Amino acid sequence: MTDSFHMDPEEYRHRGHEMVDWVADYLANVEDYPVNSTVAPGAIRKALPAQAPEEPEPFENVMRDLNDVIMPGITHWQSPNWFSYFPANSSGPSLLGEMAAAGLGVQGMLWSTSPAATELETVVVDWMADLLGLPTAWKTAGVGGGVIQMSASDSAHVAMVTAREQLREQIALDKMVVYASDQTHSSVEKGARIAGFTQVRIIATDDQFAMDVTTLEQAIAADRTAGLTPAFVTASIGTTATSAVDPIRAIAGIAKREGMWCHVDAAYAGTTMTCPEFRHHQDGIELVDSYTFNPHKWMFTNFDCNLYYVADRKPLIDAMSILPPYLRNEATLSGEVIDYRDWHVPLGRRFRSLKLWFVLRHYGAAGIRHHIREHVRLAADLATKLEADPRFELVAPHPFALVVFRHADGNEATTQLADALNESGKVSLTPTTLGDVAAIRVSIGQTSTKARHVDSLWSMIDQLA
Repeated sequence: MTDSFHMDPEEYRHRGHEMVDWVADYLANVEDYPVNSTVAPGAIRKALPAQAPEEPEPFENVMRDLNDVIMPGITHWQSPNWFSYFPANSSGPSLLGEMAAAGLGVQGMLWSTSPAATELETVVVDWMADLLGLPTAWKTAGVGGGVIQMSASDSAHVAMVTAREQLREQIALDKMVVYASDQTHSSVEKGARIAGFTQVRIIATDDQFAMDVTTLEQAIAADRTAGLTPAFVTASIGTTATSAVDPIRAIAGIAKREGMWCHVDAAYAGTTMTCPEFRHHQDGIELVDSYTFNPHKWMFTNFDCNLYYVADRKPLIDAMSILPPYLRNEATLSGEVIDYRDWHVPLGRRFRSLKLWFVLRHYGAAGIRHHIREHVRLAADLATKLEADPRFELVAPHPFALVVFRHADGNEATTQLADALNESGKVSLTPTTLGDVAAIRVSIGQTSTKARHVDSLWSMIDQLA
């Protein structure tokens, strides 16, 4: 370290190589760690000093504490035995892209603050629109467009604000109604609260856990009779609990008829749309107003990286754009560039497109499709084993790579099995409830998960049941 206290480029080069080796070793050996951290609450905090250091510390000390203090408190989402929640994948090319973005350290709020950050994002979201089979009009050359956000929650919140602003001059906010199914992600209800909606209708689902369209229409009719205005409806492609798929065409058709915004949450399952055989699940997508999915779930791109598309970008920009003097510049005022700060809530923007670009170029569409199809195949194989065993019951369809099952002996046996699996340290999976039925979710899709890992999980289920 020099007298300036900075890490000079040569020391960074040395420590950077050390850090890359550390990450590579971690990824090579992550399978050997207990998947779930076993530290007690507060243990990490107690192991760290109460105050920041007054004097500089050797980098060796930082690495020591990374290994000795931080690592015991890590839950290993990158383990091939991670079957919890949905995946939050990383990959070599994604990590390298993230490193490049961090090194460049640009703030891409405006085109003028780093033209490459804006224009690469435009290219990447247009590439993805083609790869997902989305309407051509949603590409930048059309009236719509895509933007990279932090999460599907942020996209849902932005969609709600846009819907609200379109109606605000004619309708009082407390008269606007939001609709979502009882399987819709909790971020939608939270987003409604943040956007100021006080009227939220939770719509029942059918025996496939998809939104019941008849119930939706009845709720809308009742609200109209009560003098309320339908404003927003969310449809899901791959719900969190069961990966259920709502009838997009029917819901979007109702939204068009009622003049309300229709948003599609494909956060988890959107990645499968790179494979044409799954695109029937998004039938009717050309009728919706917005659509979101997370490359940071199942497309080998580390968190955070969410794609949000709109069929018409004008209402979004109208809702989000504020132009104080310090953001005015010749390029912006020319109208010839995109300023993505007008496409979401934050002003600041990281260079997220770089890591997604690295991933797309490394894997190619063929590589991504290969892994998605393999994960879906592994899930189908596990479902077949469970279905053939009288001790177990599948409680939901498995259109993608999420298998939801229960013990035939009931809720207590199901809960005990889930606890035993998680407490083994060898795997991590998520218990859930569907109505009054306890169930176990097995999400297959971690970057390095292979057939042997799913086979090992099945052996554990078989032994512990």
